[in-house]
Amino acid sequence: MAGKTIAEKIFSNHSGTDVRAGDIVVADVDFVMGQDGTSPLAIRALKNMGADTVFDPDKVALVMDHSSPSPNEGVSRLHTIMREFARESGCHVYDVGCGVCHQLIPEQGHVVAGDLVVGCDSHTCTYGALNVFSTGVGSTDGAAAMVSGKLWFKVPETIKVVFTGDLGEDVTSKDLILYLAGLLGADGATYQALEFSGPVIDAMSIDERMTISNMAIEVGAKAGLMAADEKTLAWLGEHSDRTPDPQNPDLDAVYSRVIEIDLTDVSRQIAKPHAVDNVVPLAEVAGTPIAQGLIGTCTNGRLDDLAAAAKILEGKTIHPDTRLIVAPASRDIYLDAIEKGYIQTLVKAGASVVTPGCGPCVGTHNGVPSDGENVISTANRNFKGRMGNSNAFIYLASPVTVAKSVLAGEIV
Repeated sequence: MAGKTIAEKIFSNHSGTDVRAGDIVVADVDFVMGQDGTSPLAIRALKNMGADTVFDPDKVALVMDHSSPSPNEGVSRLHTIMREFARESGCHVYDVGCGVCHQLIPEQGHVVAGDLVVGCDSHTCTYGALNVFSTGVGSTDGAAAMVSGKLWFKVPETIKVVFTGDLGEDVTSKDLILYLAGLLGADGATYQALEFSGPVIDAMSIDERMTISNMAIEVGAKAGLMAADEKTLAWLGEHSDRTPDPQNPDLDAVYSRVIEIDLTDVSRQIAKPHAVDNVVPLAEVAGTPIAQGLIGTCTNGRLDDLAAAAKILEGKTIHPDTRLIVAPASRDIYLDAIEKGYIQTLVKAGASVVTPGCGPCVGTHNGVPSDGENVISTANRNFKGRMGNSNAFIYLASPVTVAKSVLAGEIV
């Protein structure tokens, strides 16, 4: 019998059966999460199921991050629903200013290697960097998981992606995942899992790995998994008191496809409007004027990202025709960045720092661009209207590229 992928091992452990890709299982979940755009729907669905509480309050969290602080009375009502339900059920609630759900859930120790996690948000796949099978679900499925602690899944096939070679100057993990998105296309891994491996992944920090796993959904994948190594276990040991159960792939695991990418000659990448897979080498759009830059979101709002931007902007001032918005991914990251002087550097350069959370990414507030403006962003999506104006144009790039571009007032 052939070996197993990470996904097959985690689903076997959580369903109590010997499963393979393609099997339908009912599995126990280790954690369930909802944010302010999805939690109120989940709460309503939960009550429609005849339930008034959750299966385990310690394994459910509600996070106010998408519209935080509230931009209008409608959102304020949704936040109230979440706070009241958290009080009634005893589940975790992360209120305004705590940060983005996908930073908070691992940072606060709720997940460890080998877990099975669902979240009512598509970028729940971020935790795959920590050897967690985590995937986004709809609010009704999320409600079912909150009530029962279980959910049905079709075990996905896995595409193995091996990154080799030496990264060029200023080429980052964001450039890697953008390059892969351009290679696979927006539906290139639909209902499959991605397993990222190779010496380039091994050399990366956890912050860098999270950027890659975060964007697995942008090629249609259910999860973006990585093996658990010493860095993974050390990071988990610093953030959680739970015991990890690492699930690494067998050498003879069966994959639907194996993709090996030598990154030696891959330059910095950028996704042009209005699709994440509309990716070209940065040089092809150099000189494009920009009105606004964004550094943050669940993709690139971590400490490594703020450090990279601060290094470039130190002692300099952004272009007078360009705005820069910085959104730390969590309060802890914000505080660490203040302690290390990154925030002071960014503010002196002309940045506006907003409340930890999703910031301008979703388009409800905090930096909606004007008609015809070009925005360069470290976010994960650039769909038409994504940042709140369907007449604006969003380019996706790394924090390094965004920082250099806001200095010049154009993509550089």
